[in-house]
Amino acid sequence: MVMALLLASPAGSAAAAADCAQGLLQRLGWRFEVAAVSAPQIQGGPVCTRASLVEAQAAGDLRVRWPQTLDGAQREALLQQLLEDPATVCAYAFELGAATRRAATSLQGNPQFRFSGAQLGWIGFGMQGARAQGWQRVRSFGRGYVPVDGNSRALQAFYGGAVRAECGVGRQVAQLATQRELYGDAAFDAEFTAGELSIGTFIALHGTDSVLLGAHAGDFLADGKAVRTSARGRQAFAGVPGFIEHVYDKSTLDDLSNQAENFVVVDVGPDAAQALARHGGLAWYDQRNAELWQLAQGLPRVGRRYFERLLFERDPGLRARLPARYHARLARMDQVLDDPFYQQFVIYVHPRGIRPIGYHIARLLDRNPRTPFSIDLAVHNLHTTLYRRWREAQLRHCASTGRPGSLTLDPN
Repeated sequence: MVMALLLASPAGSAAAAADCAQGLLQRLGWRFEVAAVSAPQIQGGPVCTRASLVEAQAAGDLRVRWPQTLDGAQREALLQQLLEDPATVCAYAFELGAATRRAATSLQGNPQFRFSGAQLGWIGFGMQGARAQGWQRVRSFGRGYVPVDGNSRALQAFYGGAVRAECGVGRQVAQLATQRELYGDAAFDAEFTAGELSIGTFIALHGTDSVLLGAHAGDFLADGKAVRTSARGRQAFAGVPGFIEHVYDKSTLDDLSNQAENFVVVDVGPDAAQALARHGGLAWYDQRNAELWQLAQGLPRVGRRYFERLLFERDPGLRARLPARYHARLARMDQVLDDPFYQQFVIYVHPRGIRPIGYHIARLLDRNPRTPFSIDLAVHNLHTTLYRRWREAQLRHCASTGRPGSLTLDPN
């Protein structure tokens, strides 16, 4: 009876909320130690530079030492501070990265999720139609859809159904599927409205409740050339959307379907992260892309996928047939593409799947040989609105179940 009254009281509620906050922080990797100190000591550390949570903890990151005498109000304030700490956001990025990899692998594994072809609208749901696969059209010519009868069921259409869409929709779906993987199906269905999961043209999303680009997106991070993201470290790229786009105007395009490639970042290797930090982001690589394009102008293209085979696959037969006068040019192109960024910056692009970015740069030399391409990160809210929504959902779940720190809301 005394315990029930305590939990029902404001003080009991505050203590329970603090327990939930501490439990979530511990599940994200924070370690708390009572010590002979006069004030809390916080060691967040450069978590985003680490390869894993285990590595971060082994390096001494994510550690709090606090005094035995810390009262309830002080503890609650400290925990709230930690929930907003950049190190916590980086710890969350490990979860986000794992969710992105699961989502991208599932999308890549569906051979029926194809690029635009013969279809009646921007997005095509085949003979079954949209509603049979969990979607409802809200704009003409297939330019906008929202889930009907469950968010997770709608996303499952892209995991296993027959759908056609271009790479921009592919990026949207990968971003939304990442949230599905992060929450689990039950919570994904409960936490987001149908309008928040709108898909369609990017322009159309701005007029919706889209949690990616619309009214419910909240606070954006704009870091097109990845200056701040590169400075933070590899995990700061986890799940981040971006695009590879032609530099010269549309009159230089030979293949309009490949004028740009939309992506989400799946993984960034350690050497790629160091290279990005050393060069201050993506602008330096735009210069390398331009150099590759200039060098490609002097090579005789023979057959289909020439540069893809020559530069990415490094086809020995194709290289052996290249006249000696071009060897120095090819050697310089190899040297550029051997940079860890081109090898270890791994992205998901529909329908090409999960590949290093060097593949796409080589491929675009074939598809649109009259223009170089640049690389940008798109605006996103992964570390702002979406992080806060995920965090608050976990805390509500803890408050309702009494299970501190549970990272999944899916009862299954």
